[in-house]
Amino acid sequence: MSYRNLDLSLLRTFSTVVESGSVTASARRLNVSQPAVSQQLRRLEELVQKPLFKATRRPSDLTSEGEILLGYCRAILRLNDEALSRFARPEVTGRIVLGSPDLYASFFLPDILADFGRAYPTVQIDLRCALTVPLLKDYAAGRMDLVLATQMPDNIPGRFLRAEPLHFVTGENSTAHSRSPLPLAMLPPGNLYRDHAIAALEAHGRPWRIACESESIAGLLASVQAGLAITVLTRPAVGAGLRICSGFDGVPALPSVDLVLYHEFSETNEPAGHLADYLITRLA
Repeated sequence: MSYRNLDLSLLRTFSTVVESGSVTASARRLNVSQPAVSQQLRRLEELVQKPLFKATRRPSDLTSEGEILLGYCRAILRLNDEALSRFARPEVTGRIVLGSPDLYASFFLPDILADFGRAYPTVQIDLRCALTVPLLKDYAAGRMDLVLATQMPDNIPGRFLRAEPLHFVTGENSTAHSRSPLPLAMLPPGNLYRDHAIAALEAHGRPWRIACESESIAGLLASVQAGLAITVLTRPAVGAGLRICSGFDGVPALPSVDLVLYHEFSETNEPAGHLADYLITRLA
């Protein structure tokens, strides 16, 4: 009986193209040429004997077979990286204080922290959720080891991980996006998501009002799912019962924000350095 084996390098290229949405960006990240990326994608399609991409200009548009393979791909690569990390590291113990807004904590961190916990089972992680500004104050005061946050214009720059496009989001069965003035569910003043939303609506000439203000992403989502307002989220946070507003909904496009990591290497806190490596590898 003959067996076919999936090539990890092909899977990594496939995953990178889907995540970046660009063959050009993927070639830079993988340090190969654009034709090499395209050739690897064709080889992967030949290997699985299924088309993985729809006939559009966006390489992130997957066929149903491509979506299925992407799930397997991420699991295989995660296990590969976890296995190599587990055998390459010495035993590490200690405590890490990680700060993050609850939006990122809810939608970016669970899988990463789960994998880190399996690789470093004796490391304790204290996760503290708050808005970016108070988190950075605690970080500057030495009360945080790492902070995963949005780069704010007036704050010191963190290590850039990736750009996160913002989207107006409404409930699947909601009519909130069609009301005037447009009801918004927003974080308190000083938040970049809020600033970008209001600036875009003002430039678009769309009247608006704050219908719900909450420091918690759960409060914002409750308002949107109840049909009381629309909010601003990144794509990974758009879950069941929500949909991204399009131009047909009368709302403008929004810019991206920069996801950054604040961390300074310290020989006295080796675990924090390992977690920083995990975050950079998985999110950059």
